[in-house]
Amino acid sequence: MNENDFEYEYYTLTDEDGNENEYELIGSVEMKGNKYYALIPMEEENESEFLEYVILKAQTLDNGEEVLATIDNDDEYDDVADYFDDVFAEEIDHDAQQK
Repeated sequence: MNENDFEYEYYTLTDEDGNENEYELIGSVEMKGNKYYALIPMEEENESEFLEYVILKAQTLDNGEEVLATIDNDDEYDDVADYFDDVFAEEIDHDAQQK
């Protein structure tokens, strides 16, 4: 696959203080009837060897608007984080084997 064939998805998210931040979508999954997104902040320089990302959950408001929100339940968050950690670890292993 050619790198130029991959389409990136970017989101501008507004936090509870009204600050807007840019994020790049690196993964999504539907689990137990909920949709979750893994995103990396665009403005941060990540000098660590580990990928640091945020996980947000899609929620539909009463007016039908879909928003992304933090996950308040620790067990739910851990399940989703474990899934993304496994997926990203497989991608890293696969990339290393191709070199």
